[in-house]
Amino acid sequence: MKDPVERQEAVRNFRFGLIAPAVTRTATAAERHALLREVAKGEYRTPWGRSWRPNIETLRRYVAAYEGGGLAALTPAPRGDRGKSRTIPAEVLAEAVALRREVPMRSVQQVIEILVLAGRCRPGELKRSTLHDHLEKAGAGKRAMKELLGQRQAVRRFAASHRNEIWMGDCQHTLHLPDPDAPDRRRQVYLLAFLDDYSRLIPHAEFYWQERLPKLEDCLKKAILRCGAPQSLYVDNGSIYVADQLRRICGELCIEMVHSRPGRPQGRGKLEKWFQLIDRSFLPEALPLIDKGQLRTLEQLNELFWAWLEVGYHQRLHNATKVTPRCRYDDDPTTQRRFSLDRLREVFVWQEYRKVDKTGCFSLGGNTYETDASLASQTIAVRFDPFDLAAIQVWHDGRRLPDAVPLQLKRHRDRRVAGTVAPAAAPTGLNYLELLRQRQATDQQQTLGRMTYQTKAPQPSRRGGEDR
Repeated sequence: MKDPVERQEAVRNFRFGLIAPAVTRTATAAERHALLREVAKGEYRTPWGRSWRPNIETLRRYVAAYEGGGLAALTPAPRGDRGKSRTIPAEVLAEAVALRREVPMRSVQQVIEILVLAGRCRPGELKRSTLHDHLEKAGAGKRAMKELLGQRQAVRRFAASHRNEIWMGDCQHTLHLPDPDAPDRRRQVYLLAFLDDYSRLIPHAEFYWQERLPKLEDCLKKAILRCGAPQSLYVDNGSIYVADQLRRICGELCIEMVHSRPGRPQGRGKLEKWFQLIDRSFLPEALPLIDKGQLRTLEQLNELFWAWLEVGYHQRLHNATKVTPRCRYDDDPTTQRRFSLDRLREVFVWQEYRKVDKTGCFSLGGNTYETDASLASQTIAVRFDPFDLAAIQVWHDGRRLPDAVPLQLKRHRDRRVAGTVAPAAAPTGLNYLELLRQRQATDQQQTLGRMTYQTKAPQPSRRGGEDR
């Protein structure tokens, strides 16, 4: 799997994902033990593609390491048994398949115990992950056995108990705008959004030209700046939501990332309902403006959308909660986990891997950089702001080393964030979205006016000798 350095990064993210339920929330020792015990009941796909079930002592060790040294402390230690065979006799595996098919309710652990008690293998010789993989390949996996028994899992509703406990994230393919590079043609735009499960408030949503990881990171960073960090993110299994980069960011900010099961999007139904509201309320008003040439740029679209979001959605009663999303969110006393802008900039940098040559140099984005000579011929992780390629962080073995020195700086921005200049916008007419924008401005002016009035010092009374 990948380069050894990338593998270490993937393993760190995987281990944090396991313990996230225990370290991302305030819990007593008993509650934490219960959370870890629940995690230990599941089976998980490791970064190298195998199924694995952790024991609770391993999870406790991960928790202690994370709390003592952060994400870097979850770096795996080198194995001491490399080169030794772990092959299980074919007849033992075949008998395990027969045992599972004979009684489909048998768990993997129970099959192993039967084989040990029958003397087919020694204790500890057959691992659960190994047998699980073999049963899956042989068509005797858990899903196949459930289908055989005709079992169907019921869909259960869930709800967060306070704000920022669960954020749901997803992307909607919405409308088309004139392409900045070819104004005569239209180009698809994508709406990335996060929804607070408790209040139904949208911490941030924005239209982008691409459905790519950098845009998702931008949306998430703005949401955290506005509302603080969530306890957990609930997302689907799209490529941008399973990226190692996003896992690393969640690990750095102590955010649990939960993925919905493939083929079962019901858990994100609240966000899907909100997207349907976009289709009913916002798009029918925006499309005529586009057709008339009054709405041409992404900036104009987002300006109208944010006005609709704040006035047309956040300040309206929600059918389920019977309270406006804004009031329900603001009235909750739960403390928000805030991060400084500098801290978020540090966490939301891009990360890539580079091989340092024999002279201590490496290339990035067409530029050449020099790092410590001791890293020659080794793979390092480089973290950088794509809008400023002059400052490049160097990481190795989970530790930050002195920044790289630019030797040849041909490009100051990463080409993936190079923007284009959109044509000048035509004057926009008034419709529902325009009225919402005006209403938003009026509300802001009234709020500022009240603040100014309340902060004015009282005038001295003109009485007595002052009256003439």
